[in-house]
Amino acid sequence: MKIETVKLHKLKMKMKTPFTTSFGTQIDRYITIVEVIDEDGLSGFGETVAGEDPLYSEEFMDSAVIATKKYFAPLLINKEINHPKEVTEIFKPFKRNNMAKSGIETAVWDLYAKQIGEPLYKVLGGKKTEVEVGISLGLEETDEAIIPKIEEKVNEGYKRIKVKIKPGRDVEYVRFIRKHFPDIPLMVDANSAYTLDDVETLKALDEFDLMMIEQPLGSTDIVDHATLQKQIKTPICLDESIDSYENAKAAIELGSCEIINVKIGRVGGLTESIKIHDLAKENNIPLWCGGMLEAGVGRLTNIAITTLSNFTLPGDTASSSRYWDMDIITPEVVAKDGVVTVSEAPGIGAEVDFDKLNEYLIETDVITKDDQPQMVFFN
Repeated sequence: MKIETVKLHKLKMKMKTPFTTSFGTQIDRYITIVEVIDEDGLSGFGETVAGEDPLYSEEFMDSAVIATKKYFAPLLINKEINHPKEVTEIFKPFKRNNMAKSGIETAVWDLYAKQIGEPLYKVLGGKKTEVEVGISLGLEETDEAIIPKIEEKVNEGYKRIKVKIKPGRDVEYVRFIRKHFPDIPLMVDANSAYTLDDVETLKALDEFDLMMIEQPLGSTDIVDHATLQKQIKTPICLDESIDSYENAKAAIELGSCEIINVKIGRVGGLTESIKIHDLAKENNIPLWCGGMLEAGVGRLTNIAITTLSNFTLPGDTASSSRYWDMDIITPEVVAKDGVVTVSEAPGIGAEVDFDKLNEYLIETDVITKDDQPQMVFFN
C-alpha cells in the first residue's frame, strides 16, 4: 500500500456523566481520529487515546498531535508498505510516544484490512465472534451513590464490575459494595495511588474475593509490585507499567502480576499488543483489554484485539451509549447482556459518520507528501 494523505481530526466530546479516578474528574474528552488515505482514496481510521494532561502517562494530546504531524505521518507518506507490522519498525528509532504511534499504526491496520476485504479481527488472528465485556465505574462523591450505578450495570448484564479506589476510599468502600453485592465479579483499580507503605491496607482487600487489583503502585514500577504480590492473595493486574513487550517480559519473570491489562495505545499499537498477547499466553498470564474513554474507532479496535485467544477476562469495551449521547461511528458499539458481537465488515467493522464527527470537530490537520519529517538528525 501507499499512503498519500494523513488527516488528524481533533474532536471535543462531552461525556454523558463525569468520570472520576484518583487523578481527578473528567467531563470533556479531547480525541484525535487519525485517517490514512491510500492512492485509491480508501481510508483507514485509528484513534489517539492520549489524555489532555500528562497524568496517566507522560504523553498527552498536544504532544501526540505534534509527534504525529512532525514525524510519524510524514515518514509513512509515499512509502511502500506491504504489511502493517512494518510500521512498528519504521517508528522504532523514536523513543516512546506510544499513543501517537498507535493512533496512526492502528489506522494502517484498518486500511490494510479494508484493502484485502477482511474484518480487522481476522487479520489480527482472532477467532472469537463474540467478546464478553465489563464496565468501569468512576468514584462517586459518597459510597451510597455507587450502589444504584452498580445495580444498573449488573442488570444490563455486564460480566465484570470495576470500581476506582484511592487512599481513604478503599477498604470500607469495597466492604460497603460487597455488603450490597456479595457475589458479583468485582475488581478495583487504584491507578498507581499507593506505595509499599500501604501494604496493610492492600492486604485488607483480600477478604473481599476480588478478581484483581489493578496497578496499585507506581506507574512505572515492576519491582515493588513483585514484592507486593508475594504479600497479598488478590491477583495484581498491571496496567500503566506494561508499555512494551520488554516490560511485560520483566513483569512476568519477576512475578509482579498474575494478570495483564493490554491497552493498545499504551503499548504503541496492535503489533506490540500481539507480541504481548503471545508472550502472556506462553506463560499462562490471562489478559483483558482496558479502555481509555475511547470514541467508536478506538472502541472497535479494542474489540478486534480482544478476539485473540488469551484475552480470557472481560474487557472495558462497554456500549458507546455508556459514554456518549452520540458516537462518531455507524453502527455504534452495543453490548447486549455483557456481550459484543464482532462485526464481519471489512476493517474495524463500522463506518466513521462524518456528519456525527463534524458535530464534535475542532479542526483537521492535513499532512501530504509536501510535509517532510522535521528532523535535526537524518540518514
